[in-house]
Amino acid sequence: MTSTKPPKSPRPSGPARIDYGRKTGRVGGNEASAVKGAPNARRDPAPVKVPVNDGAHLESKRGVASMHEASGWLAARGIDDLECITPDLAGVARGKMMPAKKFTANTSLALPSALFMHTISGEYPEESGEFRYSPGDGDLKLVPDLSTLCRVPWESDPTAQVICDLVDQNGVAVGYTPRNVLKRVMALYDAKGWKPVVAPEIEFYLVSKNVDPDYPLVPPIGRSGRQIQSGQSYSIGGVNEFDELIDDIYDYSDAQGLEIDTLIHEEGAAQLEINLRHGDPLELADQVFMFKRTIREAALGQDIYATFMAKPIQGQPGSAMHIHQSVVDKATGRNVFSNEDGSASDLFFAFLGGMQRYVPAALIMMAPYVNSYRRLTYGMAAPTNTAWGYDNRTTAFRVPTSDAAGRRVENRLPSSDTNPYLAIAASLACGYLGMVNNLTPEGPTDRTVNEDGVISLPRGLLEALAIFEAEKDFDTVFSPEFVGTYAGIKRGEHETFMQVISPWEREFLLLQV
Repeated sequence: MTSTKPPKSPRPSGPARIDYGRKTGRVGGNEASAVKGAPNARRDPAPVKVPVNDGAHLESKRGVASMHEASGWLAARGIDDLECITPDLAGVARGKMMPAKKFTANTSLALPSALFMHTISGEYPEESGEFRYSPGDGDLKLVPDLSTLCRVPWESDPTAQVICDLVDQNGVAVGYTPRNVLKRVMALYDAKGWKPVVAPEIEFYLVSKNVDPDYPLVPPIGRSGRQIQSGQSYSIGGVNEFDELIDDIYDYSDAQGLEIDTLIHEEGAAQLEINLRHGDPLELADQVFMFKRTIREAALGQDIYATFMAKPIQGQPGSAMHIHQSVVDKATGRNVFSNEDGSASDLFFAFLGGMQRYVPAALIMMAPYVNSYRRLTYGMAAPTNTAWGYDNRTTAFRVPTSDAAGRRVENRLPSSDTNPYLAIAASLACGYLGMVNNLTPEGPTDRTVNEDGVISLPRGLLEALAIFEAEKDFDTVFSPEFVGTYAGIKRGEHETFMQVISPWEREFLLLQV
C-alpha cells in the first residue's frame, strides 16, 4: 500500500547550537511584514517574497502574495475547507472555518470583540480598573495574512489554514489583540532604524491521557513498553521512545513550511524541547503558535497528550520558552550589540539594563497563569532572579558564547504556557526601553544564583499583576487598551482559580484544623 504521508524533513542527529547571527543582515521569514499593521495604522495583507507571475507560488508550502495566487494555490491542492484562525490572549486558536471558494471570493469575516476578553476557562470577568467591554459587543474583522497560508496536514479532508489580524470596522488594527501588540513593539524598533531578531526554544511534556483533572498527570508508555523516567537530558534513546510521534511532528511541520532547528529530550520525564531558527519576531511567534497546534495533534494521533503547562507534574522540572534576542541595524544589517572591533556595545548593556529593570513588571506576560509561578521556585533549574551572566544558565538573562555577529541575550524566564506573541513583545519591549533610556545593568555573575533561596521576582499572579498595572512605561510600548484588558482577564482568572479546592487543602486541612 502506497503511503500518503508527505516526505519527511531531514532529522537532526542530536542537539546542536542554534545557528544564530551567522547571516547578519538577513533574518528569516517575511521581513516586509515586520511592522505593518501596528495599532492605529491600516492593515493590509503583508507581501511575501514569492514571484507573482511564474507559477512558483503553486509550489510554496507556506505563503502566497495575493488572493489571486491563493485561489490557484488552493485549487492545485484540492483544498475544500479553510480555517481562518487568530490567537486570543491565551494563545488559543479562534476563528471560522469556511469553504475555500468562499474565502477567495473575498467574503467578509468577523468575530465578536468579547471573544478576546474572556478567561482561559471561558468566563467573562467583571469590569474592573481599566477593563471594559464594548457596550454592544461589536464585531472585529478578520484580515488574512496570506504569508501564513498553509495546509492542515492532520485533517483527513484537504484543509488549509491562514492566520488573521483583527481590525475594527474602520480598518484600524485592534490594539489589545496579540499579533497587534507585537507589531506595535516592532514598530518602535523600526522607528529607531532597528530590527529585532529572535529564536524561541519551546519545552513541553508528553503525558498519558488524563480525562479526570482530579488525578495527577503521569508520563506515557514509550515504545519500550515502560513508563518514561526523568534524568534523560539530551538522550537520543529518550527521543527514540517516541519515534512515531517525532516522525509525525516532522512530517506535519514540513507540510506547513515550518522549520525545526533541533529537537532534544529535556531533564523531565518525557519532556522534549524544540528549537526554532532565528528570524523575524512576528514570523517566529506565528511558528510557535502553529507548532503548539501541530505537536498537540501529533500527540493525539499517538493516543497521548502533549502539554505546554509550565509545571504539569509535581517534582519534575517546569517547561520554559526561552527567547534568544538580538537587534540589527536596518541600514547595514550589523548586530548593534557589537562594536566594529567585536566588543560589546553600549546598546547591548542598555538592553540588558532594560531587561533587569522592566522584566519583573512584564512577568505576567511571560508567566500568565497561577501554575506558571510553580515553575519559578528555587532549586528546580528555572531562574528566580534578574541576574545576567556569560553562558550562565542559572541567570534570568544568559549571554551565550558567540562571535560578535551572533551576540545575543537569552531570556530564560518565560514559561511554555505563555502566548508567544505577548512573551516576545514583552521581552523586546523591556530591552527597547533599556536602549532608549540608556539604562545600565548590574555587573554579570558567574555564581549559581538560582539555588540560594532568594527570589527577586513576583511570587504569584496577583503580585505580578499589581506591578504590571503600575508600570506607566507599558502604556507607551503596549497601549493602555491592552494593559487594561489583559489585567482584567488575569484578575478574573485568579478569581476562578480561588473557587477550586486543591488536593493539598483536603490532605492537610480536612481533619487537622
